[in-house]
Amino acid sequence: MTWPQVFSDTYIVGFILLFFRFAALFIAVPIFSHNNIPISIKTSLAFFFTIVFYSSMPPLTMVITVPSIVMAILSELLFGLAIGVILQIAFNAITFAGGQISFMMGFSMASAIDPQSGISMPIISQFLSLMALMMLFAIDMHHWILLFIDSSLQNIPLGGFVMSENLFTYIIKAMSNMFLVGFMIAFPITALGLLADIIFGMLMKTMPQFNLLVIGFPIKIMVSFAVLIATISAIMLIIKGQMVEAFNFLEMFF
Repeated sequence: MTWPQVFSDTYIVGFILLFFRFAALFIAVPIFSHNNIPISIKTSLAFFFTIVFYSSMPPLTMVITVPSIVMAILSELLFGLAIGVILQIAFNAITFAGGQISFMMGFSMASAIDPQSGISMPIISQFLSLMALMMLFAIDMHHWILLFIDSSLQNIPLGGFVMSENLFTYIIKAMSNMFLVGFMIAFPITALGLLADIIFGMLMKTMPQFNLLVIGFPIKIMVSFAVLIATISAIMLIIKGQMVEAFNFLEMFF
């Protein structure tokens, strides 16, 4: 690549499209889209990675016109959003499970603003989502995504991404699987919570002086925390498997 080629219309438009491909990632992918990261930092990182991967960018084959450039930009944004949706669905299983656990523990009213999504969320959901986020960094998921973008440059031309029927089918399947995995994660605490409710109900029938609010709820919360601590590693392994499965599906884009 010579200097006159770098400043040609083909490579300038390619640079813009590559920037939008990275910008869409920082908007939608769970690892990069954290709300605590300022927009200026996300934009700077997208620009930096665009410069880094610019040398491996193949030359454009599209006809450079204003309508084609607009459609190519929309295609790049759609490509990044599709990746983000697939990974976000797998990641949201832990958030759904945290909501179920919080409800069973009586913490459903104890909500705060989640720093990742910017919405009100139960405390247990926030704790589990932050643990899952650290787990994704531990397995180098952010590096996987960058390597995937590098591979996509050779297999999906800039501005050439098209939604396929397999993508819609997978998203529908992943949505139903998200609820199934969430229930599976929350099942140990949910089952023990229901068992504790049955035991407390029997105690109140046999001993009317038993105060459920004073004695029962602290015991239920303590048992739930003990089960959560005992199963936290298994929960992280389940989420890891879901994220790896979702990432492997991204190869279908090729």
